[in-house]
Amino acid sequence: MDYDVITLGGGCFWCLEAVYEDVVGVHEALSGYMGGTQEEATYANVSTGQTGHAEVVQLSFNPEVISLEKILAIFWNIHDPTTRNQQGHDTGPQYRSVIFYHNQDQYECALHAQEKAQGKFSAPIVTDIVPALAFYEAEAYHRHYFKNNPDAGYCRVVVAPKVKKFQQTYPDLRR
Repeated sequence: MDYDVITLGGGCFWCLEAVYEDVVGVHEALSGYMGGTQEEATYANVSTGQTGHAEVVQLSFNPEVISLEKILAIFWNIHDPTTRNQQGHDTGPQYRSVIFYHNQDQYECALHAQEKAQGKFSAPIVTDIVPALAFYEAEAYHRHYFKNNPDAGYCRVVVAPKVKKFQQTYPDLRR
């Protein structure tokens, strides 16, 4: 099976990973870092906000099961794309809203999806839509963080509400 790949940043990667792991047609939601100027990205250096990397999830998905349009509709719904370098109390460029596209079709789809989503927000969407760069996989302890730590404070207060919002808004897209 050939999967398509798109890379999304919308705040803490734990949130995006937790939602997209539950989406039908998504083969893998891999947390990591993209978009920086340094040749190495680790949580320790990215969290300083100095590397230019964003926390992202790289999604491999089956386009015959779920379209990129639906993946992006979920994206707009589970984070606030109108705040620059911030999601809730998480602040800094590593938490920016960004779509890293991997080909021209994805770029055009992302632009169209952003135009469509803008009508749902009173403030302008500030999501960057930029070419994909080198992807650096996050450290192992970040993998499946919400599934492995559902009772952790951050998971209960920040991740769980986003997962619940996805589940209620898109019940037909759940695994």
